[in-house]
Amino acid sequence: MPLIDPRPAPSTPHAPSPARPAALVAALAAAIVLAGCQTPVRLMPTPVVFQSGEVDPFEKAGAMGKGTDVPVLYATNRGALIERPDPIYTILPSERLRLGVAHVRIGDEDLDWETLRRLSTSSDPDRRPVVRLDRLDPMASLPPWAAVSASPDAQAFFALVDRALAASANRELLVYVHGARNSVTRSAAQAAQLRHFSGRRIVVLAFMWPSTGSILRYLTDVANAEASVDPFARLVELLAANTQASAIDVLAYSAGAQVVSPGLAKLATAPTGETRAALAARLRLRNVYFAAPDIDTRRFVEETRQYIDVVGRVSVAANFNDSALRFAEIVHRASRAGRPNPTELAPEQTIFMIEASQRLGFDAIKVDPRDVPGLPTRSHAFWYEDPWVSADLLGLFLLDAGPERRGLEAQVTPGGARYWRFPPDFGERAVRLFLSSAPASGTGGMPQGGK
Repeated sequence: MPLIDPRPAPSTPHAPSPARPAALVAALAAAIVLAGCQTPVRLMPTPVVFQSGEVDPFEKAGAMGKGTDVPVLYATNRGALIERPDPIYTILPSERLRLGVAHVRIGDEDLDWETLRRLSTSSDPDRRPVVRLDRLDPMASLPPWAAVSASPDAQAFFALVDRALAASANRELLVYVHGARNSVTRSAAQAAQLRHFSGRRIVVLAFMWPSTGSILRYLTDVANAEASVDPFARLVELLAANTQASAIDVLAYSAGAQVVSPGLAKLATAPTGETRAALAARLRLRNVYFAAPDIDTRRFVEETRQYIDVVGRVSVAANFNDSALRFAEIVHRASRAGRPNPTELAPEQTIFMIEASQRLGFDAIKVDPRDVPGLPTRSHAFWYEDPWVSADLLGLFLLDAGPERRGLEAQVTPGGARYWRFPPDFGERAVRLFLSSAPASGTGGMPQGGK
């Protein structure tokens, strides 16, 4: 049965009657649980690299990788009204880190694998099926002071992660951090899309921080993102210490940057006594991709300076016409990193950004509607709604390919900073990249067991 978050109960001007404690509890629960009134998530458009049929991401998926069920791992610092067996998570931040498996299904019971494969490997105009959360399978709940060695449930979760990695074509783990105005259901569905279009070859973990699911409560989301920085940093530490992942990648979307950027800075500046090289080797952070990052530009640059030497590559994809970030800019009275105003930067920050773009593994990707055919001018959700951008993102996470190898073209600003744009023949370049990088066998299978 899908997880359904009830709408908040309307407020009442009258004091609650002490004779009705059950009604009071129910009203309180409804008031703090995330509203479930968002539009459904539909299967995103097929990335351009798979549209011609020359590249089939599912060719070597194997039996475990075929089907309409797409389970993904999850971690959340949402508070819980009910922990088990069917958890109900709230919009309130918690000190606990809750871990488990989200069972996601693409389409209804009538959608068969061959139809889903056709929709996923062509530009078929048929209506895209809904991606829905069937259930959450909670496995562990860790307070901030608890050691994994003292928690059999946490040990079981990390053992499950390792089994999933062992069944994948590689041993890399992708952590997806959603944006504002998000729900448990939506973040799980978006994470499942990443896993599905990788040909089920990437093991994906969704970090579900407590977004309210409403644009009207954006400032609450901002506060909750700040409260999620430490839990995210702790999650990365736990994954690095307790799994066999060869590398950890991160995709931060929109306000997810307000969780990831300071979280990485926290990890990079913690007084561990390690050398920078040793810290980088321990954390194993490979690619960090910020899609339309909703975070103060100056803060983002300053935090990037703190962690760029312990991460393999940092990518920022930005549409300078992004309407959502225009709204955020008005709210915060400062430009956002996904729609930056370079004049806000201090001279030393500008110098750092030029150096980072030239030799420190920082890639600024200009998602320009004039370059990308069919991209809505004010698009904010381009990483999954546009076939060119999603293909470029998969080239990074699946193949660990730099921007030039992925087919992007280098440009240089008058001040000397390098950035990347999409050329007119990007679709053909993406196909050539994937054909020359035939995937290894392996399913990226997610063991079905939880608790």
